[in-house]
Amino acid sequence: MAGFKLEAWTALAPSLEHKDDWLVWLKENRQIDDQNLNVNLKHVPMMLRRRFNTLGKCAMGAIKQLSIDNANLPCIFASQHGDTQLTLSLLENIGKHEDMSPTGFSLAVHNAVSGLYSIVNKNTCEVTAIAAMEGLIASALFESIGQLQKSEKVLCVVYDVPLPSIYQAYSETVDFPYAIAMVLSRDKGDEMSFTYQGNVPEHVKEQTNINTEIRNFVGYLSGQLSDYSCNVNGSIWKLEKKLNNVS
Repeated sequence: MAGFKLEAWTALAPSLEHKDDWLVWLKENRQIDDQNLNVNLKHVPMMLRRRFNTLGKCAMGAIKQLSIDNANLPCIFASQHGDTQLTLSLLENIGKHEDMSPTGFSLAVHNAVSGLYSIVNKNTCEVTAIAAMEGLIASALFESIGQLQKSEKVLCVVYDVPLPSIYQAYSETVDFPYAIAMVLSRDKGDEMSFTYQGNVPEHVKEQTNINTEIRNFVGYLSGQLSDYSCNVNGSIWKLEKKLNNVS
């Protein structure tokens, strides 16, 4: 069993800017319009603001809602694929024998958003960028719990954007851009346990779909579900609030 305390959390997606919006979506499960993303990045200097695509805007918008400006925290940023639209555009330029944009290349690497976040907030702590094809949320939590062994609290961000259509036949993808930002702590917040539940039965071959994972995780964080379970590399893990918590 692994444990931590959840000090705060937020989530952001197009039309889902506040926790109440997510509660309505969880009940209605309506389709999300990718184009309806409203993120206020006025706190980011103009020269840096221009570098944020949809992926980065989601992450920065969710973090902003945590109200941890200028907090010097270790950070974990977890995304399945990163900014694939930007990566694809760079590959298309190579295919046309055009020069690659140095700025575009620097923003296409998997730790680009976390690096920009560190610059904006003058964060000098370590930053970890995770890419996980399955068990993305669990991977982010495992890394966060590990970081808490030497830090009082950590910032954990799980975020992604839909894959370009050219890739969607080869890999699952999220239905809409999103970001979930959390502050995990040793001492403050709701006490959580993350427990191994055994192996996935042999007849269950498929991993949990990423969209189902997101829905269930936000449902758990918002109190709509009593626990959150996920399959990771053949193992089942369960996240739940400890019953003896008095905070």
